[in-house]
Amino acid sequence: MAKRDSKYTPEMVKAMKSAEGREKLKSIVVELVNQTRFLTAKDMGDWRRAWQMAISHDNPKRNALLDIYDDIMVDMHLTGCITQRTGFVTKKAFRLRDTKSGEEKQEITELFETEWFKEFIRLALESRYYGHSLIQMGDVVKPQYGNMRFASVDIINRYHVIPEYGVIIKDRSDDWRRGISYREGDYAAWCIEVGKPNDLGLLLKCAPPCISKKNMLAFWDSWGEMFGMPVRIGKTTSRDAEEIDKMERMLADMAAEAWGLFPDGTDIEFKETSRTDAYNVYDRRIDRANSEISKGILAQTMTIDSGSSLSQSEVHLEVFKNIIDSDADMVRDVVNNRLLPFMVGKGFPVEGCRFDWDDAVEFTPQEQINIEQMILNGGYEIDPKYFADKYNIPIIGKKENFFD
Repeated sequence: MAKRDSKYTPEMVKAMKSAEGREKLKSIVVELVNQTRFLTAKDMGDWRRAWQMAISHDNPKRNALLDIYDDIMVDMHLTGCITQRTGFVTKKAFRLRDTKSGEEKQEITELFETEWFKEFIRLALESRYYGHSLIQMGDVVKPQYGNMRFASVDIINRYHVIPEYGVIIKDRSDDWRRGISYREGDYAAWCIEVGKPNDLGLLLKCAPPCISKKNMLAFWDSWGEMFGMPVRIGKTTSRDAEEIDKMERMLADMAAEAWGLFPDGTDIEFKETSRTDAYNVYDRRIDRANSEISKGILAQTMTIDSGSSLSQSEVHLEVFKNIIDSDADMVRDVVNNRLLPFMVGKGFPVEGCRFDWDDAVEFTPQEQINIEQMILNGGYEIDPKYFADKYNIPIIGKKENFFD
């Protein structure tokens, strides 16, 4: 009988033979086992069963639901909606202010204008779609020149996180009772939670139209193969098997520039399909699925789909701005309530600071011109410091005899 492969590597076996090695292995909190995820076709039954497993009270499992999420994330329309919504938040300018004076601390703002912080914002926004997310911060880097930073920012594999009970499991099939808490101990020192433990994300609602759309595309391809091209029918009076085989090969090879040489008595016929509008069954269903996805992610359709009028598009744009503001508020709360206290504990000089979005850059050039004209023309008893701070315009005083 062949000897079964050991689940331990030679290095692990060697380490376990020494006391020092055993202690080193014990210090490893958890080892996540990477497993291959099979790409299989999904249907509505799979979605309902996966949803039921995810909301189980005794043993919640999101594995099947995450498989569906991975499957629908290849949808181009869904990708475009998420990219649009995320991009409007990540492009916003921000400031770090002193909590007491309200003045910007430029050196602290520069501390956050780095790759790791952009990645943190992106992962925080992912919680809107996937639900609860557990973000792991890397080691603190203190270079000789430049600002302190985190070496990396990563998402802990969602297949191994049981947020309902605050544990991480080694194997995705393990019971949550065998997991290790990430809300206390070693993991708590390097992890930041984003989102509510029971939140399954917007992808739960986007899955049905995405699944239906994928099936409709497959059906449309099948219809195209069957009815999109004329059917070639060959008739011959020959009884010679060799001649019949030759004719079959020629019919199979016939394409746009094909030709054939057939014996006398051979009749070639092309049957065109009489159904010219059957594609509407698939095309309109795909359009409806896309509009449902747009409503789920963007709360409207016209910022990514074609609109019918300027007035309608303006209303849709206002709805979309409300969604962006909601995402921006969420990120601001996470940074102020979780990230900044976390960074203070790691030695970053951010104590007494507050994160705010710089909304001044949200105004159009014409709006900024109007604001500047209002400031220059005066007429209002308003503290100039308000405008200087809000629009980042250095105002040192009002000109004398300006209207002379």
